[in-house]
Amino acid sequence: MTTQIVYSEEFNKHNNMNHPENAERLNVMVEEIKKLSFYKDLEFVKPKILPEEMLYSVHSEDLITQIKDISSKGNSWLTLDTYICKPSYEIARLAAGGVVQVSKNVIEGKVENAYALVRPPGHHANQYIATGFCIFNNIAIAAKEITKKGKKVLIFDLDVHHGNGTQDIFYDKNDVLYQSFHLSPHYPGTGNINEIGTEQGSGFTINAPLSHGNGDNAVKKLMEEIFLPIANQFKPDIILVSSGFDSHHLDSLGGLKLTANFYGEIIAKLQEVQPKIMCTLEGGYNLRWIGKCLVSQIGKMTHNEVNIDDSSDESEDVDLIIKEIKDEMSSYWKL
Repeated sequence: MTTQIVYSEEFNKHNNMNHPENAERLNVMVEEIKKLSFYKDLEFVKPKILPEEMLYSVHSEDLITQIKDISSKGNSWLTLDTYICKPSYEIARLAAGGVVQVSKNVIEGKVENAYALVRPPGHHANQYIATGFCIFNNIAIAAKEITKKGKKVLIFDLDVHHGNGTQDIFYDKNDVLYQSFHLSPHYPGTGNINEIGTEQGSGFTINAPLSHGNGDNAVKKLMEEIFLPIANQFKPDIILVSSGFDSHHLDSLGGLKLTANFYGEIIAKLQEVQPKIMCTLEGGYNLRWIGKCLVSQIGKMTHNEVNIDDSSDESEDVDLIIKEIKDEMSSYWKL
């Protein structure tokens, strides 16, 4: 079995070099992958553009029309922080299509796991609004397609920013378990512990808002005491990971203290729950480090050792957060 990577230079057509979410992000990551001793063992595939009708499973007609219209007019802004280029509507569909494509390959057992090197990112886009550098919610569209087959999906979000769009889309669903650790207070201002879902989705959203300075040890405790026990009880058929490397300790838009190697450790822990994993790129803006964070994950996915010289000091513990989450979740899960 192989690790599949979906990638295309077409993603670089969505670009604004004055914006932190620009084409150079993918370029430096691909260069880092090429340095791996097992580079030739990876299976690269071209993404297939998402049929427009599949956008409607997640996004409203008004939002889709708005994005299409703005894109057709050329360079502009969707929101104050999210730019649109003339090719962006097509490129955003290509990104979503790539994520759906390799997620399907993983769930069907065609490959062991997969990585979607796509952009623009997606986890801030909800049914009605696309913001936070995001256009379409790639991971949510993939999860929707999987649940249509009667499968259960765990979405694990490790971006420094809470994936408010993904949470909104599945907030009343019990076939998608959403787990997120993120910096708080921080953009977008959501992801509090008491945001646990509604109706049949109550208990299927688990948020861990972390303090400035929390890092590897804090997240390790969260995984051992909260995320992994709940995930094992949920028994997902596949795990989809929103891989945002802005939680790295040197990211300019961050504030958490994760090290590059720890991104791989997260994958290793999730593999113990369900080896069928698909990761997709979200944030991460330090061009020197995002590639290293990426290959630490690919190393675990391919069962190869990748060690990166990186360290960081943590300034906060997470015991109070764990206690509050347990109090909130104890009526839904055994913790």
